[in-house]
Amino acid sequence: MSSTIVGPVDGFWDFLGSYWWLVFPLSGIVGGWVKGAQKWDERRRRDKIELYRLKHAGRLATAEAEEALSSEIERTVAEHDRTDRRWLDYELDAVKTLEYPVITDMREQVTVDFHRARREAEGLRPDDLDELRDRRRLDRYRAAVREYQLTFDIAEREAKRRLASDFTPEERHALDRAKKLLALADDAGASHAERQAAYRRATKELEGILVLPDAATEAIEQRIAGELGPASRRGEPTTD
Repeated sequence: MSSTIVGPVDGFWDFLGSYWWLVFPLSGIVGGWVKGAQKWDERRRRDKIELYRLKHAGRLATAEAEEALSSEIERTVAEHDRTDRRWLDYELDAVKTLEYPVITDMREQVTVDFHRARREAEGLRPDDLDELRDRRRLDRYRAAVREYQLTFDIAEREAKRRLASDFTPEERHALDRAKKLLALADDAGASHAERQAAYRRATKELEGILVLPDAATEAIEQRIAGELGPASRRGEPTTD
């Protein structure tokens, strides 16, 4: 008579066969263990991050402050440059100057105010922008840029409100003729002679009425082909 040897594996399966109903509660227990282990692992990961943050809090705060300071410098410089471009739109465009003469008329207080603010902002802007990392210097520069932007807004609104209303009807007619002539002088499609003649006639129309900014006359002269002669460059009358 042969005897059957029952191994541990067979015993396990016999156990499961007899107590199969335990599989369901045991699976719940095992599942709970797994979820608990996952939560513990996630909590341990968060704790490590928090410990790192606490350990390096000073360094992180310094880095954040430096980044915020850099952004503030960039925004302030960008606003300065943007206001400069708005001003140069008038300063370099002779026709636009004639449309809004107040913006370049230094007899006007609003124009004087924004030029004063412009010089102040320019004087506080260092060549090396890293110098603005000094909080006191940055605060002064930022305040000057804001004043520049504000005073230019006021001057521009006043110029657009008044246009050429301060001039007599005859002077306004002369300004209109000068605008058309300057547009022709700046027309690359016109001939060399037409552009020169138009520019000279425009300067004559403006005599005793309005003086164009030097930057505007230099810009248009550079765009006109050929030399106009020294008399015309000074705004002095010339003969055709």
